[in-house]
Amino acid sequence: MNTEHRSGFRRLHLVIRGIVQGVGFRFFVERHARRLGLRGWVRNLADGSVEVLAEGPEEALRLLLEQCQQGPRSAHVEKVETQWLPPANDLNDFQILPSAREPVRL
Repeated sequence: MNTEHRSGFRRLHLVIRGIVQGVGFRFFVERHARRLGLRGWVRNLADGSVEVLAEGPEEALRLLLEQCQQGPRSAHVEKVETQWLPPANDLNDFQILPSAREPVRL
């Protein structure tokens, strides 16, 4: 049995809308995700939102979600679109990716 499935690993996909670009949001997410031991990435989208794909223990993902709902002080989060998925075990570390036109299709 896969150890990561036994320990409650999940995947979380977020699209965060509001005043979330140009305010350090990606660095904020990266810092919290690394502190929580999550794998994945964060990036800006062309429509002004921020996209996050993270994988790890569900409890840590829920803590990251709470942080994203608040954002850094200079951000104003209006909406967080949330999608919970089974883990794919294809992510390494946590990084900031280059901007993209639209969210990844999962």
